[in-house]
Amino acid sequence: MTAAPTPPGAIGTAPEPADLQTYLGALDDWVRGRRTELDELDAAALSAQRGGDVAADMALSLALWKAVADRWQLMWATWDGGRVGVEERTRIATLIWGRLDSTSGAPSVSLPEACRLSDALAGQLRATLALTPGADAAAGRIKELRAQLERIRDQVGLEPALSRTAAVDRLAGLMQRLDDVTERARRGADVGGLLGPLESDASTMERDLIVGNARRREARDQLRTVRELRTDLTARAQALRRLQDICVRTVDPAPRYAVPDVDALGPVPNTPEALDPYLHRLHRVSEALTLAQRSYADALAERTQLADLLDAYVAKARALGVAGRPDLQDSERQAREVLGREPAPMPVCRQLVGTYQAWLTQLAAAGPAGGPSAAAPSKESA
Repeated sequence: MTAAPTPPGAIGTAPEPADLQTYLGALDDWVRGRRTELDELDAAALSAQRGGDVAADMALSLALWKAVADRWQLMWATWDGGRVGVEERTRIATLIWGRLDSTSGAPSVSLPEACRLSDALAGQLRATLALTPGADAAAGRIKELRAQLERIRDQVGLEPALSRTAAVDRLAGLMQRLDDVTERARRGADVGGLLGPLESDASTMERDLIVGNARRREARDQLRTVRELRTDLTARAQALRRLQDICVRTVDPAPRYAVPDVDALGPVPNTPEALDPYLHRLHRVSEALTLAQRSYADALAERTQLADLLDAYVAKARALGVAGRPDLQDSERQAREVLGREPAPMPVCRQLVGTYQAWLTQLAAAGPAGGPSAAAPSKESA
């Protein structure tokens, strides 16, 4: 199971570049690993015909993953290969600790909270689908459970006084069950049947605490929510402008979406009657930013996909022994030259990669030495 990295700094601070580089790299690994894990869980659920049992958790897991992945992309664009000053590092910290875009169905939580919630959901899904390793891995599972219960202990400390007693009792019950499982495992018993339900209950409690804390925070301080969202949208808009510049510089034609100006909404109101309409306008801006980001990201991804496709065709040509044919070499050279331009003319790139594919199909049919097409003319043709 992929564990989320620990984020640096706090909102309003400028973490050190080395810390940000380490975190962004680890978060990239987490995003890729979690997507692979969710695909495996989804395939396992469909194979076991239990898709309905995990549909809600799987949908929430995918929404969380998408929100984190989108936020990582904005952070990566702001990072700009390490060319960051205090302003950019502060903006990245805002992107880390600000609220995530909730239009995709994910709860309105910060990036670290979303990662922890995703970890908890993944653990619950694995336990539900009985994909956790068997008894030979009991010691590792017990260790992970202890770490999870410590995270839950921290979350219980954030509970309000009225509900904290119930949460403490619930945590105590989980810890008692874990101690019992640990003692049984120490005596050599097979505890696989006990670990699965315990992991599921612990993941459920961790998820409930994270979601409950987020909901209480929203209900308690809507004004703070609006201010944080506005700050976050401002940072997203600035990062999106950087992504827009990269896209315009890299591909042609590039999408031409206007980046919304958050300042045009005016100052944050301080009355409950005006907060809801203002929050609605902020969500509209968030949707516009998400649409623009997706368009620019797709445009950049197409160039990368064409380059990867050309590499695959070249590898196939080498395997077939026709890569050295002049027509293929000329076609590859021209395609790579045009793909390497800034901006790269995408319609021409598509055509050139398609031309290489057409040459490969033609020459592969003829064979490495040229085949029939390289033979001497027949009498009829003479």
